[in-house]
Amino acid sequence: MEAINPTHEQLQKVLADTPKDQPVVMLNLLRFRDRANYTDESPERSGWEAYTLYMQEAAACVKAVGAEVIWSGHSVGSLIAPPDESWDQVLLVRYPSIDAFMAMIESPDYKGVVKHRTAAVQDSRLVANLEDRA
Repeated sequence: MEAINPTHEQLQKVLADTPKDQPVVMLNLLRFRDRANYTDESPERSGWEAYTLYMQEAAACVKAVGAEVIWSGHSVGSLIAPPDESWDQVLLVRYPSIDAFMAMIESPDYKGVVKHRTAAVQDSRLVANLEDRA
């Protein structure tokens, strides 16, 4: 099943299950469309071009909440996964807290740029992770 954006229910569950006083690292797995699927009059772009524009414009939103991309790369193959599962881009983004993540996605600036991500992505996974405490 393809997924592009989180549902309200998914966001509420993660908010309820995630401690508010710990950093959270978001694992992003992304597969892009050949052609971006905009719902407005945006210029025609490839999925990769639209996602690159999203990353450039969203960088200020990420920084504004004290978050940072701690790793970005591309997948070369899966060792344990369904045979047809592949990802074009993998990112790890560290947020100071789940509240910082929510503040970002609810900000007017982010809402203005997320259209590029939505248009670019054919399928994705966004997994919230907590660091183990010793």
